[in-house]
Amino acid sequence: MLSALQTPRAAAVPVERRRHHRMKVVLLGRYMLPNRMEYPCQSIDISPGGVHLAAPVKAAPGERVIAYLEHLGRIEGSCVRTTMEGFAMTITATSRKREKFTAQLTWLANRDELGLPEDRRHERVVPRNPRSLLCLSDGSEHPVRIIDISLSGAAVSSDLDLPMNTPVRLGSTPARIVRRFDGGYAVEFRFPLSADLLDENLEL
Repeated sequence: MLSALQTPRAAAVPVERRRHHRMKVVLLGRYMLPNRMEYPCQSIDISPGGVHLAAPVKAAPGERVIAYLEHLGRIEGSCVRTTMEGFAMTITATSRKREKFTAQLTWLANRDELGLPEDRRHERVVPRNPRSLLCLSDGSEHPVRIIDISLSGAAVSSDLDLPMNTPVRLGSTPARIVRRFDGGYAVEFRFPLSADLLDENLEL
């Protein structure tokens, strides 16, 4: 679930400034408006400072928006204008998160030319605390060791015999089994992690 938006304080509608180069990157996702309703969306172009979304319900200029885009994770900002396809929004982020976001966006924009496989498009980190629980739909919990984590998923060491596409939770993070390897599994998160959370201190 997307976190609830807080009622925004009265403020002037921000003016969008094209300080960043926009890249044609098409990603699927979801977004939430202040009424707490969630809708599907698709990016049309993205820059480190903003994103143009194709969306069935348009945000009003000045409204706060929370969105999740595949491979990029959670983004927050405000609608700056509506368009024929949907709306454009700013991206509010710390300098550290924006730096990671920019790097990830560059990978995505160049992925076809670079010929990168799906699971290598993201920075991967090895957590300081590798212990976690793999929770199944029947409520059972199984200790696993996290080998590494990226924004979109993780590799875990486990002796469980699970079929592909099995829905699971890694700790509290919804995911599914996407690949088996000798001694474990690769899981893909239902929603990518926020870029500012991805470091060796992350615990799932």
